[in-house]
Amino acid sequence: AQGRLRALAAALGGCGLLLGSALAAGDERFYAAAVMPALRALPPEAAHGLALRAAAFGLLPPARPDGPALEVRVLRQRFRNPVGLAAGFDKQGEAVDGLYKMGFGFVEIGTVTPKPQEGNPRPRVFRLAEDEAVINRYGFNSHGHAAVEHRLRARQETQLRLTGAGMPLGINLGKNKSSTDAAADYVAGVRTLGPLADYLVVNVSSPNTPGLRDLQGKAELRDLLTKVLAERDLLPCERKPAVLVKIAPDLTMQDKQDIASVICELGVDGLIVSNTTVSRPNSLRSRQHTEPGGLSGKPLRELSTQTIREMYSLTRGRDRADLGVHAGVACAVLTLHLPTGQVPIIGVGGVSSGRDALEKIRAGASLVQMYTALVYHGPPVVGAVKRELEELLREQGFKNVMEAVGADHQC
Repeated sequence: AQGRLRALAAALGGCGLLLGSALAAGDERFYAAAVMPALRALPPEAAHGLALRAAAFGLLPPARPDGPALEVRVLRQRFRNPVGLAAGFDKQGEAVDGLYKMGFGFVEIGTVTPKPQEGNPRPRVFRLAEDEAVINRYGFNSHGHAAVEHRLRARQETQLRLTGAGMPLGINLGKNKSSTDAAADYVAGVRTLGPLADYLVVNVSSPNTPGLRDLQGKAELRDLLTKVLAERDLLPCERKPAVLVKIAPDLTMQDKQDIASVICELGVDGLIVSNTTVSRPNSLRSRQHTEPGGLSGKPLRELSTQTIREMYSLTRGRDRADLGVHAGVACAVLTLHLPTGQVPIIGVGGVSSGRDALEKIRAGASLVQMYTALVYHGPPVVGAVKRELEELLREQGFKNVMEAVGADHQC
């Protein structure tokens, strides 16, 4: 049986290289007609592995240069465009350089846990093709801090150049399933991986790690973030990473108010809105919709956008505790581009078009991320989203992305 598995793996690897060669030639029609159907014929996790392998080898079509209207300056960084890759695609930091070549303005790796862990048993990811959605219950499968640090350290100089060229790197941090001290896990992540990141994400919203979402409670979140920010400020690196919190879309209004209060009180640098949802809209048609786990893709779009809208309003123009005081944030830089005291938001959930991206930007997101759209449309969707976004900005009278941030809230 092991011999057959090895043979299958070799065959799949060969297919990946063949498909990758076609991608490198930039043949988008071939991609839509042959590559995506071939990948969809594989189990979802196997297809994910092949796509990651192709990216790691750089076997992807080169991206076109971005126009100046797409540039965003936020989180003390320049982003060449606002479209990033969400955490979950490259969990172990194995394909970062290839992913930037797809045209993303930033890449977020992880979630990374302190110790290696396998995650939940397979199968643990399911396509809902009729709904252009995915349900996953990976459960933070991770190589651990040491392995990911080693991988990123080997390309540190490359990342410094990429960041300088407007392509920052984010690292998403989580806790081990068996951990009894969640704060210690996140603090360890800051200490080990913080010097290699432009921003860090405190992921307290995955539905697939028991008890994790409880950390979104007001007292728990304040305690956790106080420790995380203190550790970040102690890092020996000259440019300390921003700290963002990734929240769930399945929150009560009181939960959202409590989170906004803590974020503003402590001077957290930003929010990522949102993670996957445990809700199941009545509109779902796929038979797979009953699988446990987090739902992503098109059915999440409206819920995540509404959560962005609410969190933007709740954090809008607050007197943040970090103004002029918090050592890790150059607030003067932030306020050149956002309303005074506004907490930057990265919007994620169901982005598969430029219209989806602009919807989130107008709702209050400075940047957006995508992942599930890649499952159904492949790498060409990145360029398509950016092209449509640029066209829509012009049509709606915005000179650039920054002018559109929060536009729906303006009188």
